[in-house]
Amino acid sequence: MNIAIAQSGGPTCAINSSLVGVFKQGLLTEEIDAIFGSINGIEGIINDELLNLKTIIKTNEDMELLRQTPSTMLGSCRYKLPDYETEPAVYEKILHTLTVHRIEIFVYIGGNDSMDTVVKLSAYLKNINSDIKVIGVPKTIDNDLPVTDHTPGFGSAAKYVAATAQEIIRDSSVYSIPSVTIIEIMGRHAGWLTASTCVLRANGEEAPHLIYLPESDFSSEQFIEDVRKEMAKHKAVIVAISEGISLSEENSAEFQSGAVDNFGHKYLSGVGKYLERLVADRIGCKVRSIELNVMQRCSSHICSKTDIDEAERIGRRALSAALDGNTGQMMYFRRISEMPYAVTIEMTDASNVANLEKMFPKEWISPEQNQVTDAAISYFLPLIQGEVNIMMKNGLPVHFQRPLQMR
Repeated sequence: MNIAIAQSGGPTCAINSSLVGVFKQGLLTEEIDAIFGSINGIEGIINDELLNLKTIIKTNEDMELLRQTPSTMLGSCRYKLPDYETEPAVYEKILHTLTVHRIEIFVYIGGNDSMDTVVKLSAYLKNINSDIKVIGVPKTIDNDLPVTDHTPGFGSAAKYVAATAQEIIRDSSVYSIPSVTIIEIMGRHAGWLTASTCVLRANGEEAPHLIYLPESDFSSEQFIEDVRKEMAKHKAVIVAISEGISLSEENSAEFQSGAVDNFGHKYLSGVGKYLERLVADRIGCKVRSIELNVMQRCSSHICSKTDIDEAERIGRRALSAALDGNTGQMMYFRRISEMPYAVTIEMTDASNVANLEKMFPKEWISPEQNQVTDAAISYFLPLIQGEVNIMMKNGLPVHFQRPLQMR
């Protein structure tokens, strides 16, 4: 048989490691011949744009380099697979590609929107009595997938965000005048990544002094009051805030375009700049906002070894699950021990994840709605542990280069 792998959604530091995990397991499986990579997610299957990965990933060194290379080597997409009843021709194209290339297993690496594709495609194949298996592998820096304890890609993003926040703390502390620094962090509806900055407290840092999440009840007036209180205690106040906090429609129109993607998600960013202006107007101190933007997703130079290793493991297990006859499932992590940290890899029906979100626990948010509790630190710390021995050349990290067909 042959198999195909695709990557979808936003890039992460660990999504290529999951690809390597599937690939390695494929090499160890005698009945598997070709291992195809689908260009730009499910779009590559629809358009019959496949690469033979064995001609691209040739050595153990290639696998190790790809494992520590950020972003999606195969490209990505935000394509919403339509319902079969609406556009059956799309499914017929997919079936044609899978059949022509003798693909019996399709592994899709992505987030909750990608699991929607796993659900729809596996259901279609079952309905036509096809033996082709479809398995989902989770990924997202947002850590907002239901069922799983955490998602591949999150640990590395959290490590980068916390380390960057720590450097911002050092930078902001050098001047004698009072200041406020607002760090805007990714997180549409779920504040996991912003909340993870609390791990700095494990190393004795007091900042971020204020942490605001989409799950919090946010008020611009209370925000200014919170900042004033912290300025009475600290010369340099550091604020971590999720891009997706809820402001009034009147205010949000000032910094958000209102445009949406194929899944109906609004394009966010700009809340930090809005609050910077608010602090300048209402308090009048030195203030700046810093939007970490896409650097949160792909800063592999400080990735978490735990994250990279787990991403490979879950990719390997996904292929094994499909070989055992499973379809329409997503692999997930179940934490079985805190100290020492340990997880098992299990399966859940992809419909338990598709188009759903896991919010940051309300009980881990302070009563004042502007900080997170120490319980969150215990959850986050294991996920950022370990350092990868990054390959370097001329003083810079080396990345696995995309195939010429994709440049």
